[in-house]
Amino acid sequence: MSFSSSLPKAFSLLLLAGTLLSWNGKSPVSTVPVRARTFAFEYTATVKDLPAQAKETDLWIPVPHSDKSQDIKNLVITAPYPYELLDAAHGNKVLHLRVLSPEPTSFSVSMKFEATRREHKNPVLVPEAGGKKEKEAADPDMQRWLQADQLVPLDDKIRLWAQEVVAKAKAKTDLEKAQAIYNHVVSTVKYDKTGQGWGRGDIYYACDARRGNCTDFHAVFIGYCRAVGIPARFSIGFPLPTERGEGEVKGYHCWAEFYTKATGWVPVDASEAAKDPSRRNYFFGAHDENRVEFTRGRDLTLAPRQQGLALNYFIYPYAEVDGKPFTSIDKQFRYHDVTQTGK
Repeated sequence: MSFSSSLPKAFSLLLLAGTLLSWNGKSPVSTVPVRARTFAFEYTATVKDLPAQAKETDLWIPVPHSDKSQDIKNLVITAPYPYELLDAAHGNKVLHLRVLSPEPTSFSVSMKFEATRREHKNPVLVPEAGGKKEKEAADPDMQRWLQADQLVPLDDKIRLWAQEVVAKAKAKTDLEKAQAIYNHVVSTVKYDKTGQGWGRGDIYYACDARRGNCTDFHAVFIGYCRAVGIPARFSIGFPLPTERGEGEVKGYHCWAEFYTKATGWVPVDASEAAKDPSRRNYFFGAHDENRVEFTRGRDLTLAPRQQGLALNYFIYPYAEVDGKPFTSIDKQFRYHDVTQTGK
Protein backbone atom coordinates (compact mmCIF):
# COMPACT_ATOMS: atom_id res chain seq x y z
CA MET A 1 0.00 0.00 0.00
CA SER A 2 1.35 3.45 -0.89
CA PHE A 3 1.83 6.16 1.71
CA SER A 4 -0.88 8.32 0.15
CA SER A 5 -3.44 5.51 0.16
CA SER A 6 -2.84 4.87 3.86
CA LEU A 7 -3.66 8.43 4.87
CA PRO A 8 -6.90 8.91 6.77
CA LYS A 9 -9.67 10.04 4.45
CA ALA A 10 -10.20 13.31 6.30
CA PHE A 11 -6.50 14.19 6.07
CA SER A 12 -6.49 13.35 2.35
CA LEU A 13 -9.35 15.77 1.82
CA LEU A 14 -7.45 18.40 3.77
CA LEU A 15 -4.45 17.96 1.48
CA LEU A 16 -6.67 18.34 -1.56
CA ALA A 17 -8.17 21.51 -0.17
CA GLY A 18 -4.69 22.88 0.37
CA THR A 19 -3.66 22.00 -3.16
CA LEU A 20 -6.67 23.48 -4.92
CA LEU A 21 -6.93 27.17 -4.19
CA SER A 22 -10.49 28.22 -3.49
CA TRP A 23 -10.67 31.98 -3.40
CA ASN A 24 -13.09 33.18 -0.74
CA GLY A 25 -12.08 36.82 -0.59
CA LYS A 26 -9.78 36.24 2.39
CA SER A 27 -6.42 35.48 0.80
CA PRO A 28 -3.51 36.15 3.17
CA VAL A 29 -1.97 39.57 2.67
CA SER A 30 1.64 39.51 1.50
CA THR A 31 4.02 41.71 3.47
CA VAL A 32 6.86 41.21 0.98
CA PRO A 33 7.25 44.24 -1.30
CA VAL A 34 6.90 43.73 -5.01
CA ARG A 35 10.37 43.27 -6.48
CA ALA A 36 11.52 45.19 -9.54
CA ARG A 37 14.53 45.16 -11.81
CA THR A 38 15.84 47.84 -14.16
CA PHE A 39 18.16 46.86 -16.99
CA ALA A 40 19.34 47.87 -20.44
CA PHE A 41 18.70 45.42 -23.25
CA GLU A 42 20.12 45.20 -26.76
CA TYR A 43 18.57 43.15 -29.57
CA THR A 44 20.64 42.78 -32.75
CA ALA A 45 19.58 41.10 -36.00
CA THR A 46 21.94 40.60 -38.94
CA VAL A 47 20.43 39.54 -42.25
CA LYS A 48 23.15 37.92 -44.33
CA ASP A 49 23.80 36.07 -47.58
CA LEU A 50 20.98 37.79 -49.43
CA PRO A 51 20.64 36.40 -52.96
CA ALA A 52 22.11 38.67 -55.61
CA GLN A 53 18.89 38.53 -57.58
CA ALA A 54 16.69 39.57 -54.63
CA LYS A 55 14.31 42.37 -55.55
CA GLU A 56 12.72 43.03 -52.17
CA THR A 57 13.68 42.10 -48.61
CA ASP A 58 11.35 42.60 -45.64
CA LEU A 59 12.47 42.34 -42.02
CA TRP A 60 10.23 42.30 -38.95
CA ILE A 61 11.47 42.58 -35.35
CA PRO A 62 9.25 42.45 -32.23
CA VAL A 63 9.34 45.60 -30.11
CA PRO A 64 8.48 45.45 -26.39
CA HIS A 65 5.99 47.93 -24.96
CA SER A 66 5.00 49.16 -21.53
CA ASP A 67 2.18 47.52 -19.60
CA LYS A 68 1.19 47.03 -15.96
CA SER A 69 4.26 44.83 -15.32
CA GLN A 70 6.98 46.65 -17.24
CA ASP A 71 8.05 50.12 -18.31
CA ILE A 72 9.96 50.43 -21.59
CA LYS A 73 11.79 53.68 -22.29
CA ASN A 74 14.77 55.16 -24.14
CA LEU A 75 14.12 53.03 -27.22
CA VAL A 76 16.91 53.58 -29.76
CA ILE A 77 16.92 51.82 -33.13
CA THR A 78 19.94 51.82 -35.43
CA ALA A 79 19.26 50.69 -38.99
CA PRO A 80 20.91 51.35 -42.37
CA TYR A 81 17.55 51.86 -44.07
CA PRO A 82 14.25 53.60 -43.21
CA TYR A 83 11.96 51.62 -40.92
CA GLU A 84 8.53 51.97 -39.34
CA LEU A 85 7.09 51.02 -35.95
CA LEU A 86 3.61 49.55 -36.29
CA ASP A 87 0.84 48.16 -34.11
CA ALA A 88 -0.10 44.52 -34.68
CA ALA A 89 -2.55 42.01 -33.20
CA HIS A 90 -3.07 41.67 -29.42
CA GLY A 91 -1.33 44.98 -28.66
CA ASN A 92 1.99 43.79 -30.08
CA LYS A 93 4.38 46.27 -31.68
CA VAL A 94 6.55 45.55 -34.70
CA LEU A 95 9.56 47.13 -36.38
CA HIS A 96 9.33 46.70 -40.15
CA LEU A 97 12.05 47.48 -42.67
CA ARG A 98 11.96 47.00 -46.45
CA VAL A 99 15.08 46.93 -48.64
CA LEU A 100 14.87 47.19 -52.42
CA SER A 101 17.59 45.92 -54.75
CA PRO A 102 20.32 46.52 -55.59
CA GLU A 103 21.72 46.58 -52.04
CA PRO A 104 24.53 44.88 -50.07
CA THR A 105 24.09 41.19 -49.34
CA SER A 106 23.91 41.77 -45.58
CA PHE A 107 22.82 44.39 -43.06
CA SER A 108 22.23 44.72 -39.31
CA VAL A 109 19.54 46.34 -37.18
CA SER A 110 20.07 47.10 -33.50
CA MET A 111 17.40 47.92 -30.93
CA LYS A 112 18.33 49.21 -27.48
CA PHE A 113 16.00 50.10 -24.64
CA GLU A 114 15.78 50.36 -20.88
CA ALA A 115 13.23 48.25 -19.04
CA THR A 116 11.93 48.21 -15.51
CA ARG A 117 10.22 44.91 -14.90
CA ARG A 118 8.08 44.35 -11.80
CA GLU A 119 6.83 41.15 -10.26
CA HIS A 120 3.42 40.41 -11.72
CA LYS A 121 1.23 39.12 -8.91
CA ASN A 122 -2.49 38.53 -9.15
CA PRO A 123 -3.94 41.10 -6.71
CA VAL A 124 -6.72 38.78 -5.57
CA LEU A 125 -4.66 35.65 -4.97
CA VAL A 126 -1.63 37.51 -3.62
CA PRO A 127 -2.90 40.83 -2.24
CA GLU A 128 -0.28 43.32 -1.10
CA ALA A 129 -0.45 45.03 2.27
CA GLY A 130 -2.01 48.44 1.66
CA GLY A 131 -2.15 47.77 -2.08
CA LYS A 132 -5.04 47.81 -4.48
CA LYS A 133 -7.00 44.59 -4.92
CA GLU A 134 -8.42 45.50 -8.32
CA LYS A 135 -8.71 42.65 -10.79
CA GLU A 136 -7.21 43.05 -14.24
CA ALA A 137 -10.02 43.53 -16.72
CA ALA A 138 -10.87 41.17 -19.53
CA ASP A 139 -9.10 42.19 -22.72
CA PRO A 140 -10.61 42.87 -26.17
CA ASP A 141 -9.31 39.53 -27.47
CA MET A 142 -11.06 37.44 -24.81
CA GLN A 143 -12.83 35.23 -27.34
CA ARG A 144 -9.51 34.56 -29.07
CA TRP A 145 -8.12 33.15 -25.82
CA LEU A 146 -10.84 30.49 -25.87
CA GLN A 147 -10.03 29.33 -29.39
CA ALA A 148 -7.57 26.80 -30.77
CA ASP A 149 -4.09 27.50 -32.09
CA GLN A 150 -2.60 25.64 -35.03
CA LEU A 151 -0.54 23.42 -32.71
CA VAL A 152 -3.00 23.56 -29.82
CA PRO A 153 -6.25 22.16 -31.26
CA LEU A 154 -9.41 21.85 -29.19
CA ASP A 155 -10.58 18.50 -30.49
CA ASP A 156 -12.46 15.75 -28.67
CA LYS A 157 -9.30 14.06 -27.43
CA ILE A 158 -7.86 17.24 -25.88
CA ARG A 159 -11.22 18.05 -24.27
CA LEU A 160 -11.41 14.53 -22.84
CA TRP A 161 -7.91 14.68 -21.38
CA ALA A 162 -8.58 18.09 -19.84
CA GLN A 163 -11.87 16.92 -18.33
CA GLU A 164 -10.14 13.88 -16.85
CA VAL A 165 -7.61 16.12 -15.10
CA VAL A 166 -10.22 18.40 -13.50
CA ALA A 167 -12.50 15.48 -12.63
CA LYS A 168 -9.68 13.62 -10.88
CA ALA A 169 -9.02 16.71 -8.76
CA LYS A 170 -12.76 17.13 -8.07
CA ALA A 171 -12.35 20.72 -9.23
CA LYS A 172 -15.56 22.73 -9.42
CA THR A 173 -14.71 26.41 -9.92
CA ASP A 174 -12.67 27.78 -12.80
CA LEU A 175 -9.88 28.63 -10.37
CA GLU A 176 -9.82 25.08 -9.02
CA LYS A 177 -9.82 23.70 -12.55
CA ALA A 178 -6.92 25.93 -13.60
CA GLN A 179 -4.90 24.90 -10.56
CA ALA A 180 -5.63 21.23 -11.19
CA ILE A 181 -4.36 21.65 -14.76
CA TYR A 182 -1.29 23.53 -13.53
CA ASN A 183 -0.50 20.83 -10.96
CA HIS A 184 -0.95 18.15 -13.61
CA VAL A 185 1.39 19.85 -16.09
CA VAL A 186 4.09 20.60 -13.51
CA SER A 187 3.92 17.05 -12.13
CA THR A 188 3.86 15.13 -15.40
CA VAL A 189 5.95 17.13 -17.91
CA LYS A 190 9.74 17.23 -17.62
CA TYR A 191 11.87 20.20 -18.64
CA ASP A 192 14.11 18.46 -21.17
CA LYS A 193 15.48 19.90 -24.42
CA THR A 194 17.19 16.77 -25.71
CA GLY A 195 16.22 15.07 -28.93
CA GLN A 196 13.82 16.50 -31.47
CA GLY A 197 10.28 17.82 -31.48
CA TRP A 198 10.42 20.10 -28.46
CA GLY A 199 10.08 23.89 -28.57
CA ARG A 200 7.21 24.21 -31.05
CA GLY A 201 4.44 24.29 -28.48
CA ASP A 202 2.78 21.25 -30.04
CA ILE A 203 0.28 19.99 -27.48
CA TYR A 204 0.19 16.48 -28.92
CA TYR A 205 3.97 16.23 -28.85
CA ALA A 206 4.07 17.43 -25.24
CA CYS A 207 1.28 15.11 -24.13
CA ASP A 208 2.99 12.16 -25.78
CA ALA A 209 6.65 12.84 -24.92
CA ARG A 210 5.87 14.45 -21.52
CA ARG A 211 8.91 16.67 -21.93
CA GLY A 212 10.00 19.87 -23.64
CA ASN A 213 10.69 23.53 -22.94
CA CYS A 214 8.51 26.40 -21.79
CA THR A 215 6.58 26.49 -25.08
CA ASP A 216 5.56 22.86 -24.68
CA PHE A 217 4.59 23.20 -21.01
CA HIS A 218 2.34 26.14 -21.73
CA ALA A 219 0.81 24.56 -24.82
CA VAL A 220 -0.63 21.89 -22.53
CA PHE A 221 -1.64 24.34 -19.82
CA ILE A 222 -3.30 26.78 -22.22
CA GLY A 223 -4.90 24.05 -24.32
CA TYR A 224 -6.41 22.27 -21.32
CA CYS A 225 -7.69 25.55 -19.82
CA ARG A 226 -9.39 26.50 -23.08
CA ALA A 227 -10.79 22.98 -23.41
CA VAL A 228 -12.72 23.43 -20.14
CA GLY A 229 -13.87 26.95 -21.01
CA ILE A 230 -11.19 29.02 -19.26
CA PRO A 231 -9.60 31.81 -21.34
CA ALA A 232 -5.81 31.46 -21.40
CA ARG A 233 -3.15 33.45 -23.26
CA PHE A 234 0.50 33.01 -24.21
CA SER A 235 3.29 35.58 -23.86
CA ILE A 236 6.93 35.41 -24.90
CA GLY A 237 10.05 37.41 -24.17
CA PHE A 238 13.50 36.89 -22.71
CA PRO A 239 14.66 35.61 -19.32
CA LEU A 240 17.39 37.23 -17.25
CA PRO A 241 19.63 35.37 -14.80
CA THR A 242 18.67 35.89 -11.18
CA GLU A 243 22.12 37.27 -10.41
CA ARG A 244 22.48 40.96 -11.26
CA GLY A 245 25.17 41.90 -13.73
CA GLU A 246 25.50 41.73 -17.49
CA GLY A 247 25.82 39.17 -20.24
CA GLU A 248 24.30 37.48 -23.24
CA VAL A 249 20.81 35.99 -23.28
CA LYS A 250 20.89 32.74 -25.23
CA GLY A 251 17.22 32.26 -25.97
CA TYR A 252 13.60 33.12 -25.27
CA HIS A 253 11.26 32.29 -22.41
CA CYS A 254 7.48 32.13 -22.46
CA TRP A 255 4.70 32.00 -19.90
CA ALA A 256 0.91 32.05 -19.59
CA GLU A 257 -2.09 33.65 -17.92
CA PHE A 258 -5.64 32.45 -17.40
CA TYR A 259 -8.81 34.37 -16.60
CA THR A 260 -11.65 33.82 -14.15
CA LYS A 261 -14.38 36.24 -13.13
CA ALA A 262 -13.33 35.85 -9.50
CA THR A 263 -9.66 36.70 -10.02
CA GLY A 264 -9.17 38.47 -13.33
CA TRP A 265 -5.99 37.44 -15.16
CA VAL A 266 -3.73 35.09 -13.20
CA PRO A 267 -0.03 34.72 -14.17
CA VAL A 268 1.40 31.20 -14.42
CA ASP A 269 4.84 29.81 -15.24
CA ALA A 270 4.60 26.03 -15.31
CA SER A 271 8.05 25.35 -16.77
CA GLU A 272 9.86 27.41 -14.13
CA ALA A 273 7.85 25.62 -11.46
CA ALA A 274 8.93 22.27 -12.90
CA LYS A 275 12.57 23.36 -12.90
CA ASP A 276 12.39 24.61 -9.30
CA PRO A 277 9.75 22.74 -7.27
CA SER A 278 10.32 25.04 -4.29
CA ARG A 279 8.64 27.81 -6.31
CA ARG A 280 5.70 25.75 -7.50
CA ASN A 281 3.19 27.67 -5.40
CA TYR A 282 4.76 31.02 -6.28
CA PHE A 283 4.42 30.55 -10.04
CA PHE A 284 0.68 29.94 -9.75
CA GLY A 285 -0.34 33.55 -9.36
CA ALA A 286 2.93 35.35 -10.08
CA HIS A 287 5.67 36.00 -12.61
CA ASP A 288 9.02 37.13 -11.27
CA GLU A 289 10.88 40.28 -12.32
CA ASN A 290 13.65 38.42 -14.16
CA ARG A 291 12.13 38.67 -17.63
CA VAL A 292 10.92 41.10 -20.28
CA GLU A 293 7.86 40.54 -22.43
CA PHE A 294 7.93 41.20 -26.17
CA THR A 295 4.76 39.74 -27.73
CA ARG A 296 1.51 37.97 -26.89
CA GLY A 297 -0.33 35.23 -28.73
CA ARG A 298 0.38 32.57 -31.34
CA ASP A 299 -0.45 32.14 -35.03
CA LEU A 300 0.48 35.77 -35.49
CA THR A 301 -0.02 38.08 -38.43
CA LEU A 302 2.53 40.90 -38.55
CA ALA A 303 2.24 44.50 -39.74
CA PRO A 304 2.39 44.90 -42.63
CA ARG A 305 1.08 41.38 -43.17
CA GLN A 306 3.72 38.84 -44.12
CA GLN A 307 3.17 36.77 -47.26
CA GLY A 308 4.22 33.58 -45.50
CA LEU A 309 2.15 31.61 -43.00
CA ALA A 310 1.11 33.01 -39.64
CA LEU A 311 4.00 32.83 -37.16
CA ASN A 312 3.80 30.15 -34.48
CA TYR A 313 5.12 32.81 -32.08
CA PHE A 314 7.15 35.97 -32.59
CA ILE A 315 10.30 36.63 -30.61
CA TYR A 316 13.13 36.27 -33.12
CA PRO A 317 13.57 38.38 -36.28
CA TYR A 318 11.56 37.24 -39.27
CA ALA A 319 12.44 38.03 -42.90
CA GLU A 320 11.06 37.43 -46.36
CA VAL A 321 12.87 37.78 -49.68
CA ASP A 322 10.53 38.39 -52.59
CA GLY A 323 7.64 37.16 -50.47
CA LYS A 324 9.22 33.91 -49.27
CA PRO A 325 10.55 33.21 -45.75
CA PHE A 326 14.31 33.81 -45.42
CA THR A 327 16.17 32.30 -42.49
CA SER A 328 19.78 33.42 -42.87
CA ILE A 329 19.67 35.77 -39.89
CA ASP A 330 22.14 36.00 -37.02
CA LYS A 331 20.77 37.28 -33.73
CA GLN A 332 22.24 38.39 -30.43
CA PHE A 333 20.64 39.57 -27.20
CA ARG A 334 22.51 41.27 -24.36
CA TYR A 335 21.56 42.93 -21.07
CA HIS A 336 23.14 44.78 -18.20
CA ASP A 337 21.50 45.78 -14.95
CA VAL A 338 21.11 49.48 -14.29
CA THR A 339 19.70 49.53 -10.77
CA GLN A 340 18.69 47.04 -8.14
CA THR A 341 15.33 47.49 -6.46
CA GLY A 342 13.75 45.47 -3.73
CA LYS A 343 16.34 42.73 -3.85
